Amino acid sequence: MKIAVTSLGEDLSSGIDGRFGRCDYFVIVDPETLDYEAIPNQSKNAIGGAGPAAAQTVAGSGVTAILTGNVGPNAYRALSSAGIEIYTGSSGTVKDAVRDFNEGNLSKTEGSTTPGGGGKRRR
Repeated sequence: MKIAVTSLGEDLSSGIDGRFGRCDYFVIVDPETLDYEAIPNQSKNAIGGAGPAAAQTVAGSGVTAILTGNVGPNAYRALSSAGIEIYTGSSGTVKDAVRDFNEGNLSKTEGSTTPGGGGKRRR
């Protein structure tokens, strides 16, 4: 099993990025061994459609779940269509989020948590 965590950096000690489509990185983690790899989010600066594009990136990495702060409606639909479970409200570091996931402290999200289009590009 592999899960993706939206992150501000490239390792387990990096902070969670609360934005799905415009996060800096996806840290792909095996929640049992904590082996990981970081994938830069190529769609973070997209003019539009960052959420669905980011969902394609995550789906292509073979993950079964995503841990993030928030997810918009288009990204939610794209992730759900790919069979990826979405857990929102994660905070702290990537390692903290994986621990919370392993301990069952995160709830699966059943819909978008933002109206969409709210993740602003960083300059």
